[in-house]
Amino acid sequence: MRKFFLASITGVMFGAVVTTQVAGPLIAQEAARKASVYEQLDLFGDIFERIRSQYVEDVDEGELIEAAINGMLTSLDPHSSYLSPDDAQAMRVQTRGEFGGLGIEVTQEEGFVKVVSPIDGTPADDAGVQAGDFITHVDGESVLGLTLDEAVEMMRGPVGSEIIITVVRDGESEPFDVSIIRDTIKLTAVRSRIEGDTVVLRLTTFSDQTFPSMRDQLAERVEELGGMDSVNGFVLDLRNNPGGLLTQAVRVSDAFLEAGEIVSTRGREPQDGDRFNAEAGDLAKGKPLVVLINGGSASASEIVAGALQDHRRAIVVGTKSFGKGSVQTVMPLRGDGAMRLTTARYYTPSGRSIQALGVSPDIIVEQPRRREAEEEDEPQRNSRTEADLRGSLSNDSLSEDERRQIEEDRARAEKAAKLREDDYQLAYAIDILKGLSALGPEFVKAIADAGN
Repeated sequence: MRKFFLASITGVMFGAVVTTQVAGPLIAQEAARKASVYEQLDLFGDIFERIRSQYVEDVDEGELIEAAINGMLTSLDPHSSYLSPDDAQAMRVQTRGEFGGLGIEVTQEEGFVKVVSPIDGTPADDAGVQAGDFITHVDGESVLGLTLDEAVEMMRGPVGSEIIITVVRDGESEPFDVSIIRDTIKLTAVRSRIEGDTVVLRLTTFSDQTFPSMRDQLAERVEELGGMDSVNGFVLDLRNNPGGLLTQAVRVSDAFLEAGEIVSTRGREPQDGDRFNAEAGDLAKGKPLVVLINGGSASASEIVAGALQDHRRAIVVGTKSFGKGSVQTVMPLRGDGAMRLTTARYYTPSGRSIQALGVSPDIIVEQPRRREAEEEDEPQRNSRTEADLRGSLSNDSLSEDERRQIEEDRARAEKAAKLREDDYQLAYAIDILKGLSALGPEFVKAIADAGN
């Protein structure tokens, strides 16, 4: 018994020694780390005081501190930043769908401003700015070395004023200037139209107007066609849609899914993650769906495309998307400012991260560059037919109804041909839906079942 007691005491003492030997250095390291942080903060205070008292000109202390805060945030990633009270208010206005500016979503790459996408119907879009363009100068002043917020500030100005941006574009040998007149940007979140028997839903942004507007316009176009039985499918056009509200991306995805995960977010800590699931109800009633994306489709657009692709609910057509797979949280700060901080990555239902990779289409379809006006004006050769020949025989084997039907079919074919000239990617998507419609609902259902 005595031996056992002594052994126990020895074990306790040994354990205490081991704990001290292991924990001691760890505690010392943590203390040293904290001391280093406090030393750095003291260093910041010293530098701030020297700038305030010894800089060659008087400085605005508030602006100096804001610049330091913004520098700290922008060093993390391109999407984290400090929002001054004015910037925070402008962002709140933008999510409601109306703001002043050029109408481009931008990021920063290699020190220059890169266009994620122009927004439909805005001054930048009308001036021909394209996704992927690099803006190197604003009114002749270089943006190299500026933060993204500083560069954006240079592009702001009174409505109606002119701005000249210098653009470097892939495929162009030299930089060129683009003149833009600033205007109030009123975002139309959703535009819709009918092409043949197809309903085309064009989503330009994910503001708080997006889902309700899409839902209402979808119903209106279906009714215009005479009911869901007359619809061969839907095209969800997300090209050059830079994203927006995560909640709206979830609702738009849910609109076409009956069940299953839409997107998940994973933060630094496990408890910071979240998961969003679809609820029963498909606005399209199971009709075929094609999603159009390109390099200007980012963030919320990629959530929608990724979710519908993973569930085999849609065929994704176009080119690889932008690849912004991170989530930013806007945190209010004292003084009406705010901090935009990257707090999580998002993942599609299959568990893939889109960050820096983007969504790859099921069918890659490039948008051909538009022909020059001189080429378009060239007369078409060999366009004469038998009917154009003098004295040619008429066709007397057709009734008036048959002739009318032929003319209507020809008009539809000519309209489809014009659409291929104007928007080849959209025409391709509509052709896919025509093919699926011709094969019948049983074939479409079999494809969906096979995918699931």
